[in-house]
Amino acid sequence: MKSLTLKCFAACILFSCLACNGPDKNTSLRNVKNGTYAYDANFLKQHSKNVIELHDKEGKAKILLSPEYQGRVMTTTAMGDTGTSFGWINYKLISSGKKKAQFNPVGGEERFWLGPEGGQYSIYFKKNDSFNIAHWQVPGVIDTIPYDVSMSNDSTAVFSTKAVLVNYSGTTLNISIQRAISLLDRNSIEQKLNVKIPVDVYCIGYETNNQIKNIGEERWKKEKGLLSIWLLGMMTPTEETKVIIPFKPVPGAKSLITTNYFGDVPRERLELKDSVLYFTCDGKYRSKIGLSPLIAKSLAASFDFNRNVLTLILFPVDGSGMYVNSKWELQKEPYKGDVVNSYNDGPLADGTQLGPFYEIESSSSAKELAIGETQEYRQVTCHLQGNYESLRELAKKLLGIDLNDLKNKNRPE
Repeated sequence: MKSLTLKCFAACILFSCLACNGPDKNTSLRNVKNGTYAYDANFLKQHSKNVIELHDKEGKAKILLSPEYQGRVMTTTAMGDTGTSFGWINYKLISSGKKKAQFNPVGGEERFWLGPEGGQYSIYFKKNDSFNIAHWQVPGVIDTIPYDVSMSNDSTAVFSTKAVLVNYSGTTLNISIQRAISLLDRNSIEQKLNVKIPVDVYCIGYETNNQIKNIGEERWKKEKGLLSIWLLGMMTPTEETKVIIPFKPVPGAKSLITTNYFGDVPRERLELKDSVLYFTCDGKYRSKIGLSPLIAKSLAASFDFNRNVLTLILFPVDGSGMYVNSKWELQKEPYKGDVVNSYNDGPLADGTQLGPFYEIESSSSAKELAIGETQEYRQVTCHLQGNYESLRELAKKLLGIDLNDLKNKNRPE
C-alpha cells in the first residue's frame, strides 16, 4: 500500500511537470519582466522561426538574430537575460502571424534595407505611380522574404539571398545580398571607439558587413538608377531619450541638415549647435532629420537618461560619394541625399501609431557596379550601460558634449 502511494505521488509530480511544460506558449513569459532580454528572447523563439543567438563566454553580451526577418538584429543586451533589451519589437504584429501588404514593421535594432525610397530611381514605387502612401510598397526582399543562413556560431552569423528589383524608371537590377553579423568583445569595442571603457559600464557591440552584388548582365549606371545599402535601427524610446549627432562646423552647415521630412520639427524638439544637434526621440511626435555627407561625421548616438544607456553607431562617410535622394518626388538631384538620419515615431493623422520607437539610420554611397562587382558597407553598433558619471566622461571623449547640459534640459528644476 505504501509503495502504491509513493508511485501515485511520483506520477502526480510527473504530471505537474509535464503540464508546466505543455502547449501554453505564454507560460515561459509569466515570470519574466517585460523590457528584459529574456522576455524578448522567449517571445521571438515562440513566434519566429530559427532564431539565432550570439553570445560571449560570460553570457552577458547577447544578440538575437532572425533569418525569417532578413537577418536582422532583433535585439541585444549588455547585462545578460535580466538586462535591458535594446531593440524595439512589435509584439502585436509578430504574434498575429499575419503579413501586411505594404510594410511589416516587426522592429529590430538593425535591419537591412535598400535605397532610394523615392524619386525616379525608387524601388518602392512602380513606374508612373504617384508618390503617396497608397502606392508605396516595400520590396519583399527587405520585408517578407526569409534569408538563407550560410553559417553561424557563437560569435558570427552570415545570411544571404538573391532578388530581381525594378525601379520607378523601369530599370531591372539583379542583385545578390550577403549580410554578416559579428559580436565584438570588450577589447574590440574599445578599439573601435578608441577609448577605455570603465569597469562600472557594461557593453554590447557588433559589426555588420553588408554586401550587394550585381549578378545581372549589364553594368549599373547612375542615369538608370543605382542602389544604396540602408541600415535602420529601431530602438525603444523613453521620455528622456535624445539622439546626438555631431557634424563638421563648416560655413553653411545647417543648410545641409534636412529637418522637414514630415513638416518642420518644432524648435523645442531639435537643437542645432555649431557642431552637434540634439533631437528629442520620445516616440510622441512623428519627425525626421538627415545630414549630408558634406558635413556628417562617422558617428551618431543617443542617450537614454531614464536607463543610463549610451548608444553609438559608427559608419563610413564618403564625402565625394553619390548618396541617393529618398524624398517622395521626381528629383533634380537624385544623388544628393543623406548619409545619416534619425526618425522619431509618433501618432499619424488618424491617431494610429506604428510604435512607439525611434530610429538611427545610415546609408552607403551608391556605386556603378560592373557585372559581378560587389559593394561592401560596414556599420558598428554599441550600447554602453552603467554608472552615469562614467558614461558622462565617455560622452565627452566620443561626442565632445557634456550630458549634464542635456540632463538639465530634460529634467527642469
